[in-house]
Amino acid sequence: MEFIDYYKILNLDKSASDADIKKAYRKLAREHHPDLNPNDKEAHKRFQQINEANEVLSDPEKRKKYDQYGKDWKHAEQFEQARQEQGRAQGFGGSGGPAYESFDDDRFSDFFESLFGTGSHRTEARFRGQDIQAQLQLTLTEAYTTHQQTFSINGKNVRITVPAGIEDGQVIKLKGHGGPGRNGGPNGDLYITFSIRNDSNVKRSGNDLYINVPIDLYTAVLGGEQVIDTLGGKLKLKVNPETQNGTKLRVKGKGFPVYKKEGQFGDLYVTYTVQIPTNLTDRQKELFRQLSQEK
Repeated sequence: MEFIDYYKILNLDKSASDADIKKAYRKLAREHHPDLNPNDKEAHKRFQQINEANEVLSDPEKRKKYDQYGKDWKHAEQFEQARQEQGRAQGFGGSGGPAYESFDDDRFSDFFESLFGTGSHRTEARFRGQDIQAQLQLTLTEAYTTHQQTFSINGKNVRITVPAGIEDGQVIKLKGHGGPGRNGGPNGDLYITFSIRNDSNVKRSGNDLYINVPIDLYTAVLGGEQVIDTLGGKLKLKVNPETQNGTKLRVKGKGFPVYKKEGQFGDLYVTYTVQIPTNLTDRQKELFRQLSQEK
């Protein structure tokens, strides 16, 4: 297996803190997101590597294994067990410390293979299958409701339930849906990165939604009601008399669903845009003149 330097992928060194990793991941994920690079295959590959690096380095236990065992980190537990058994069999290692201390990557890999060789005098080790990275594209309308999606991985159809409120760039894990294990080992996991395209007239920020609503001059001056289309259906809004252009209001609980919290929603923020009438008749223009003289 080729060694992948996750620190290098995120432009970090091994002393990076959890905050450094989180900050680097967010920056690079935005920069290489497929939506911003639709025709760039390299950017898509880079985006997958960035997600894989973050998945390992943001998990303290996985990071510890990666730092210690390099490209063989996924087999750390099998290695430790086999190393202890061989150490006891050969009479070294003692009851306390490890049998071996420091290896460069090549020597370590050779030693690892010697422990898990396939010769007749050895027992073949069970290896966990490779994890698989996949991307699933949704529209904002689809992400608003809990629904099922079916897609193909390695020739097999996988059906998943996508919870309402999924975020753009969010990654979920399907345990055991990755590559097959070797010698009876467990399958790897499937990691799905969601890419969400806005197909509506609202903008999303976290669990809140933002929308510009045009109102005619007469409604703005005299007041009234305005019916708008939202992701949750039609919504009737009250317009106060003498509403100014750019007036903002908050509609509580009419925003985006909160992920995996049924019945909880963010808020909807409405900005009124007053439309000035055009193609006025002479009579209408005269009425406006009269109004302007009475102020």
